[in-house]
Amino acid sequence: MPDVLRGIGVSPGLAAGPVARMSPPPPLPDARTVTDPERETATAAHALEATEARLRERAAAAAGEAHDILDAQSMIAGDPTLRDGVIARIKDGADAPHALRDTFDEHRRTLEGLGGYLAERAADLDDIAHRAIAVALGLPMPGVPDPGHPFVLVADDLAPADTATLDPDRVLALVTERGGPTSHTAILARSLGLPAVVGCAGALDVADETTVTVDGTTGQVRAGVDEEEAAGVRERAADERARLAGGSGPGRTSDGHAVDLMVNIGSAADLAGMDLTDVAGVGLFRTEFLFLDRHDAPGLEEQVAAYSEAFRFFSAGTIVVRTLDAGADKPLQFLGLPDEPNPALGVRGLRVARDRPEILDTQLEAIALASANTSADVWVMAPMVSTQPEADAFAARVRHHGLPTAGVMIEVPAAALRARRFLDVVDFLSIGTNDLSQYTLAADRQTGDLADLLDPWQPALLELIKGCAAAGQDAGKSVGICGEAAADPLLAPVLAGLGITKLSMSPRGLPAVRASLAGYTLAECERLAAVALDTGDAAEARAAVIDATS
Repeated sequence: MPDVLRGIGVSPGLAAGPVARMSPPPPLPDARTVTDPERETATAAHALEATEARLRERAAAAAGEAHDILDAQSMIAGDPTLRDGVIARIKDGADAPHALRDTFDEHRRTLEGLGGYLAERAADLDDIAHRAIAVALGLPMPGVPDPGHPFVLVADDLAPADTATLDPDRVLALVTERGGPTSHTAILARSLGLPAVVGCAGALDVADETTVTVDGTTGQVRAGVDEEEAAGVRERAADERARLAGGSGPGRTSDGHAVDLMVNIGSAADLAGMDLTDVAGVGLFRTEFLFLDRHDAPGLEEQVAAYSEAFRFFSAGTIVVRTLDAGADKPLQFLGLPDEPNPALGVRGLRVARDRPEILDTQLEAIALASANTSADVWVMAPMVSTQPEADAFAARVRHHGLPTAGVMIEVPAAALRARRFLDVVDFLSIGTNDLSQYTLAADRQTGDLADLLDPWQPALLELIKGCAAAGQDAGKSVGICGEAAADPLLAPVLAGLGITKLSMSPRGLPAVRASLAGYTLAECERLAAVALDTGDAAEARAAVIDATS
């Protein structure tokens, strides 16, 4: 009988094929006595420079979220503070590989202690460290295996530099022992359209060339299946791809209830070459990438140019711009914010404007000027809003700059619980399910052992979404979702049944979500929503909806 392994399905789809496991990075040898510190310093510096250059090459070859993630990693490798720490350790007698390892470990502990967004990035440091140490040792960094045929890639976890460059023609699916729904592996797997299961205990015990089936929706992995079962899964997967390829039109249920399907972007470059047919617009324009890795804030003219370029892609669509989502958990040097004991609960998002209002005002002025140059319908929303007075003040500020449509993100339970009051003063709500999950379930997004609590199928999260959607229906205003949950085709009809009117996601997710919505009437969506809410946890909710749709 096949072994059945269970993890968290984070990228939908079916696959079957032989396993190929990712090799571990080269081991760190025993420390050695340093006789030439200058040579060790040169070795370490070359290792960091080569790692930075390689990551920048991969970033340049990638697009969308993959480009943004790899670009951020290259910045870490080139951080002067990191280099200074390595040099200091070499002066104290460490050889280059151990100086690199110890310095990266120190930075990792610092990020983990900061929590929030930065703690999520701590795991990325390990991959950068492994790459730099391999260069310092003169060894190749193990990459994605190449068994000579298509395969299911199994790993402890996957680094962004490896995930972003996977070839979907060779890699059939991803299975990792670690990771969660908001991990880079999950985000990039969805952007590539690869079925993926994370947090799958026992995955590394499956031997290479063992035939497995992977269900990226349910999170089930069956190891040791026979060829008949594998062929059946491949046939179902092919049928599903054909069905999705044939779908077109705007987002709607089978009886015509509209659910706008939109895309998430970080810059105009993400829209270049994208098929925008039947796309209602941009549901999340993350503007912070314009601000990263700078000593000074971008000026008014630079911002106007960047926003105008993106707005021109949607001359007849809606573009929802999120103002700067930064702060102590995403530190920007020019903000000059003090260190905090818990940045995830500190000065971030809209709260930055308390001390630096000019940053927000310049951004709003730039958005208004860019909007005047295009016929796009530009909406503006603020992140990390907790109270109605905050929402009211932000909306007034937006309108003062001549922008007619102001909204807020719902990322904390306080905002979700007061959605009706918020809609008295703003024009729309957009739910960020990643942060709302973290704060509702009190589970740090970077803690792999708690990945099940961050699953967007958690009934408590669905209950908060339902309350926000009901408030929107009563007020006659839009309530959408721009977090990772929007791209789940099994969850899409549930969200529609809860009353959500807009779903924004990576472009790769659009066909599956469109097809899923088209398979149900609004009444059936509402029934599925009720089924999901009447369960105890995420796994039970997902299973109950699968049973109800089979």
